[in-house]
Amino acid sequence: MTSSAARAKSIYRSILRELPQRPLSEPSPIQQRIRTAIATRSHEDADAEMDQAEQYIQYAKAQRMYTTLLERYNPGMSIDEEDKVRLTARRVGMDLPDELKHEKGS
Repeated sequence: MTSSAARAKSIYRSILRELPQRPLSEPSPIQQRIRTAIATRSHEDADAEMDQAEQYIQYAKAQRMYTTLLERYNPGMSIDEEDKVRLTARRVGMDLPDELKHEKGS
């Protein structure tokens, strides 16, 4: 295996790691497209294409890390307004009044 083939295989695997997980039995259309693009690449532009693919991998890793950090340091971002109020009240040592809980049940 030549070094360019090994590099292409490494880049292909790195790209697949950054894509959402899917069952191995059926690859997604984007996986098929990436595999076709790597298999049919022209030799004169191979280095430029591989460099561009590596940049994409770095971008995808950075986006994944950004999302992870955003969720970690802003935990209230994905909850609704009612839960935010309840959690804020509990944070300062209070509970929501019982009448609000009973009105929803009625």
